[in-house]
Amino acid sequence: ALTLYHMEKEGIRVDRDSLAHYGKQLASKIEVLEKEIYELCGESFNINSPKQLGVILFEKLELPYKKKTKTGYSTAADVLEKLKDKHPVISKILEYRQLTKLKSTYADGLAGFINEKDGRIHGKFNQTITATGRISSTEPNLQNIPIRMEIGRQIRKVFVPEDGKILIDADYSQIELRVLAHMSNDKRLIDAYNKAEDIHAITASEVFHVPLEEVTPQLRRNAKAVNFGIVYGISAFGLSEDLSISRKEATKYIEQYFETYPSIKAFQDSLVQTAKDTGVTKTMFNRIRPVPELKSSNFMQRQFGERIAMNAPIQGTAADIIKIAMVRVDKRLHNEGYKARLLLQVHDELLIEAPKD
Repeated sequence: ALTLYHMEKEGIRVDRDSLAHYGKQLASKIEVLEKEIYELCGESFNINSPKQLGVILFEKLELPYKKKTKTGYSTAADVLEKLKDKHPVISKILEYRQLTKLKSTYADGLAGFINEKDGRIHGKFNQTITATGRISSTEPNLQNIPIRMEIGRQIRKVFVPEDGKILIDADYSQIELRVLAHMSNDKRLIDAYNKAEDIHAITASEVFHVPLEEVTPQLRRNAKAVNFGIVYGISAFGLSEDLSISRKEATKYIEQYFETYPSIKAFQDSLVQTAKDTGVTKTMFNRIRPVPELKSSNFMQRQFGERIAMNAPIQGTAADIIKIAMVRVDKRLHNEGYKARLLLQVHDELLIEAPKD
């Protein structure tokens, strides 16, 4: 708690002018998109209204996959994703949604949190909100600054150090996969890490049966999705959606993965069994999470419980490790008289502000 208090007290500096500039940039992009969407649909309407959008897409443009809801048609992201290659307006609508969210949440939203006196945002960090034991950040949430799209990444530039200082960011490399290797004691995975090899390329080579030097970037991406998917107890259905492949193919990928790393399958089965027997999961540091879902009469709930049983000990152990690191870093900076300060934790990374010297 002392570490979190120090982080809240420090806060992080925000450049107001570049935040305002970012907002203007977004506004003009949104305006252009709006016009393009209206042209493609042949009329103007409220793009933010699912009801109006549904009528345009499924009645006027007669697009497939229509899914009825109580109030009209579903225009949820997963529905629109499936329509991407059916009409050029879809990708524009998805982009429009991303930009309006960036504008309201960050460009406009962050401004309200800047402290008048010191020009810094003092967010809140909570340690008892998430089920897996991760720390969460609110008012504002500084942990989900988007990085997927270039325009989303630009928001990071508004977070600046004090004059004469720099921001240093340190993160763990693939912490959850390393925890999985350690906890499952899988010799092949441990061996790959000990040799400091490219874990995703190795998995691709082993799972898709191609020589390491012939692993293409696409195969590596697929293996990466499988690697991280396994950590989350992903189903063949989930993997097929993630990689846009058939469920049959996805099932084959998962089976080949478990053939390659047999101890991982045994380890995950044992996690599920222990959770069924005891009603809880434990991290390596013995932090507990109850899994009542495993006793549910509902099949979907029980499946969800199994995924929790597979993932919580791993994600939870990773969360424990970064918390220990935070406390140690913060203590040393304070106790040994350094001027550098810990400002932010984002799941597997720490952000520190330090004088240039």
